Amino acid sequence: MINLEEVFKLSGTPTYTFVKPIEYTKLLISLRTAGRGLVIEGPSGIGKTTSINMALGELGYKDSALRLTARKKEDRDIIASLPEMGNIGVVIVDDFHKLSDDIKLSLADYMKTLADEENPESKLVVIGINKAGDSLVHFAPDLNNRIDTIKFEVNPQSKILELIEKGERILNIEINTKSDIIENAKGSFHITQMLCNWTCLLAEVVQTSVDKVIIEISFELVRERVLEELARLFAGVAKKFATGPRLRREGRAPYLHILNWLAVSNEWSIQLDYELAKYPEHKGSVGQVIDKGYLEKFLNDNPDFNDVIHYNPSTLVLNVEDPKFVYYIRNLLWSKFALQIGYKDITFKSNYDFAFSFAGENRSVVEDLFENLSERELSVFYDKNEQHRIVAVDVEEYLGPIYRTEALFIVVFLSKEYPKKIWTKFESVNFKDRFGTNSVIPIWFSDSPPGMFDESTRVGGLAFNPDDEVSDQVEKIAEVLAKKILEFRNYLF
Repeated sequence: MINLEEVFKLSGTPTYTFVKPIEYTKLLISLRTAGRGLVIEGPSGIGKTTSINMALGELGYKDSALRLTARKKEDRDIIASLPEMGNIGVVIVDDFHKLSDDIKLSLADYMKTLADEENPESKLVVIGINKAGDSLVHFAPDLNNRIDTIKFEVNPQSKILELIEKGERILNIEINTKSDIIENAKGSFHITQMLCNWTCLLAEVVQTSVDKVIIEISFELVRERVLEELARLFAGVAKKFATGPRLRREGRAPYLHILNWLAVSNEWSIQLDYELAKYPEHKGSVGQVIDKGYLEKFLNDNPDFNDVIHYNPSTLVLNVEDPKFVYYIRNLLWSKFALQIGYKDITFKSNYDFAFSFAGENRSVVEDLFENLSERELSVFYDKNEQHRIVAVDVEEYLGPIYRTEALFIVVFLSKEYPKKIWTKFESVNFKDRFGTNSVIPIWFSDSPPGMFDESTRVGGLAFNPDDEVSDQVEKIAEVLAKKILEFRNYLF
């Protein structure tokens, strides 16, 4: 009689249900190649560590290999000392992506030396999430031809089926929802183990059956119970991430959208610059939290995220550390989830909330307002922030649509210099018809001659005095603009 928890394991290395991934043979050969470094990369729950353990056992290194992880301080100290230790035998460094850059650089140089010497007494294996190999080569470009990099991809459905069938034979059962489990596992051995474990648990199959048992549990029931359990673990983490450092109901919910992109991705990681190319309407909000380092700081300041998400600001890759967290967010009802956080609607028909039109002499004021609104997670068109997009394109063709339709509101800084500039004339021509649509917000500078902008006084605007304290005035203007957007979007309070 073999117990359920030994067959469909929720943690640790499986014994009865181990399935060799398609990368296993390459892994075996690389492990027995003297001196040559080995990098194993791929999403969590895909079978990297399990495959290493099984391959080491097959080669006779199971008991002698030293296993270290970057998650433990005492292990990090040993990892940092490896290059000075002489012959090290077989050393496995897990969670490589969590090491500091100086240790990564040291290991890169050490792996290069081991490969050149073909040292049969030392073998260094590093395990990390997607692009771990790229990260290592970044520190030592000439290392690329001296190491093997094995990428553990999503496992094919045939491998997932093989795992399930192994468990069925051991427990003497037949699971009626194999196709549903395979579909929901999305190539993850870990998720497969979890779903099979719960299926058996709900069917009260807790060990090998004497007589064969046909399990006829509804998969919807299994998924419901699994998600209830995962909600206990991850609901708070997901809400905290989606809210960001502070809930901004007037903003564009950049952190919520990043989490959603991760949920709908076919992979277990996303590259944020690629995602922004797919969702250009978020370049002004998500783009800002990336470019200004807000996302990096937010994740670093919150240890709750350490076990579920890893972000590399150099590559802009956001990876999931825990496969159960991916399963949880993939099964969220996102419209309801957004409401629970405080957002009534997270769809945006315009690329920008505001577009600025101003004379160059007023740039310092404009930039202060841009920074203030960006911190409020609003999307603002400000030419200096878009120089990389404007370069080498027809400027008039690029700017015209923004001022005509792509921004919800045009904010016009009406100083005495405004009518003298070529580009402000161009911009005003493109938004002049919007005065009758309640979408132009004038900011009247007190140094403008009387009567200069009489036509603009037909609509409500804001006053600005260049001789008074700038920061206080900018803060007040930002408050009004944020309330305007909040009212427009009709968010829930």
